[in-house]
Amino acid sequence: MGMYLVSVCAEDWFGDEEEGWGEVSVALNDALRQLGLPLYESVPAEKEFLRGSGQAFEEKLVPPMDGFVALCRAHLSREEEETLCGWGVLVPFSLDEAIQLPVDTAYTNSPTLVAGAPQVLAIAEKLATAIELPAETPHTCDNLDLTMWFLDGAAKRLAASRPGPWSRDLDAAFYVALFLRAAQHSVRRGCPMVFS
Repeated sequence: MGMYLVSVCAEDWFGDEEEGWGEVSVALNDALRQLGLPLYESVPAEKEFLRGSGQAFEEKLVPPMDGFVALCRAHLSREEEETLCGWGVLVPFSLDEAIQLPVDTAYTNSPTLVAGAPQVLAIAEKLATAIELPAETPHTCDNLDLTMWFLDGAAKRLAASRPGPWSRDLDAAFYVALFLRAAQHSVRRGCPMVFS
């Protein structure tokens, strides 16, 4: 099984089904209303799957995170690290501060923390620059594209022919790319991202 980072379509975001995110979407809009912010109602509908289209996002969190945590502590402030890594739901609009919802996440049984993708993107870009993440890193993540690129050897082959700061710890580079591409996807598609 394992944990995945995935995009959520309107049908699931507003759905009442057991696997849906309806409780979270209602709680988020309640919180946004209390903050005087616009409600989040324009989530894109599910599209037919087409590999490489960039319409969906699904990646599996496989490698260990120790190197990534060390990388964050070397290059980020504590606040930046918490913004980058502490969320359970990522939304495509700016939030001055993360919003804690009175709804438990399915995977931690703790309150859901919602972060803004623009803030996460800026921090992920900072890390990507620090490690010189290569341009060859997959840009669309429809179906485990990043996971396979890092785990099936393409990243290792590139590291052998063109090493750099990114290749010193491929597991850490995977998580930099994961958070970078997730935030980019959320902003570009206007959709929420969640761990499942």
